[in-house]
Amino acid sequence: MFVYAKTTPDFPVQDKPIRTIVIDAGHGGSDPGARGKYSVEKDIALAVALKLGKIVEDAMPDVKVVYTRKTDRFDDVRRKAAIANEAQGDLFISIHCNSAAPLSRVVGHKTRTYRNSKGKKYTKRVPVYQKIPNPAKGTETYVWATTKNNAKAEALRNSSVIVFDANSEETQQLMNATDPETLIMLNTLKNVYFDQSLRLSGLVEDEFTKVGRISRGARQRNEKGILVLHATAMPSVLVELGFISNPEEEDFLNSKNGQDEMAQCIYRAVKRYKDQLERVYNNAEAVRRAAHEQAATAQAQAPAPQPVQHIPATVSAQTELPASGPQTAADNTHYKVQLMTTEKVYARGSSLFSKLNGTIEREDVKQGSQKLHKYIWGNFRTEAEAHAAVYKARQHGFKDAFVVTYQNGERVD
Repeated sequence: MFVYAKTTPDFPVQDKPIRTIVIDAGHGGSDPGARGKYSVEKDIALAVALKLGKIVEDAMPDVKVVYTRKTDRFDDVRRKAAIANEAQGDLFISIHCNSAAPLSRVVGHKTRTYRNSKGKKYTKRVPVYQKIPNPAKGTETYVWATTKNNAKAEALRNSSVIVFDANSEETQQLMNATDPETLIMLNTLKNVYFDQSLRLSGLVEDEFTKVGRISRGARQRNEKGILVLHATAMPSVLVELGFISNPEEEDFLNSKNGQDEMAQCIYRAVKRYKDQLERVYNNAEAVRRAAHEQAATAQAQAPAPQPVQHIPATVSAQTELPASGPQTAADNTHYKVQLMTTEKVYARGSSLFSKLNGTIEREDVKQGSQKLHKYIWGNFRTEAEAHAAVYKARQHGFKDAFVVTYQNGERVD
């Protein structure tokens, strides 16, 4: 017999995958960044960052925008990453300008006089060089280098508050770096974040191409990496708007039309990215609802649990679920968290479970002459979600919580 204590409404609203976007204007203050003939990178980056943020605020009222700076201020890149992590961002976008060293060309020749080792004079015709601007132009969007995967995982571990919605000090005590389950979960999140970052970088470059810009592609920085990308515990990209060292592009980067166009391109890429993630979440929710409805039909005599609002977990857009179609054995596999086994009976809606969003099941079992009660939480689609839920449960006092697998509605021990 199961007793269900519902702590969510009948039709819970699915958590949005993008709730907070952090926009970083590169450089600032005493750090001007790259220099053009008459302008500097920090000013262009700030102008475009503010325009992008305003567009997002107006077009996506459900999304919070956080800026690492809104004025000509210098912050160390580690501080910028900390601002993003403290804001519990779901996406980090850093705005920069590129630069290329000037080239030299031969503009003539002249005769120079030299002396040999014996002091005798001789003349030689030598080229005369002139510095010219490098013609390099176009946009680039970077993700963190795979050589920095360990650093990204460390950022996730240190900023696990973002994953588990928990007090960071308490959570860091829970996150034992030597625990294999912790390492598996962090690696899963890191890989998902890399997939999402790569997807967004491709969308940004695609939008630039649509308006006629030259795209140099979505890419990884070399082994040195980009600290603000691998130190932020979220999907993250760095957008190079163009080459300030190219006079033609410098004019474009400083123009109102150019800055508006660049901000709009990045926004459209973010909108496409957000829509893709929401389709994944909505499809997953539809699958869960259908599974619950099927279970309710098969066991009409028992009150069926409502779909739960599970622990927010990042879903890679590359793993989009079909809304319908034949189910496989894997489709019928889901996961729950057993919180505890006890002789005590807790009433429906007990304050003990108040901080666990979802459905609590009570399973009554006999062990010899003793009657025990197992309390089981949630209904999770993937092991990664279930392991994240275990850590939240342990943080709220359920020290013996563990993951339980179900197939076709039956518990698999």
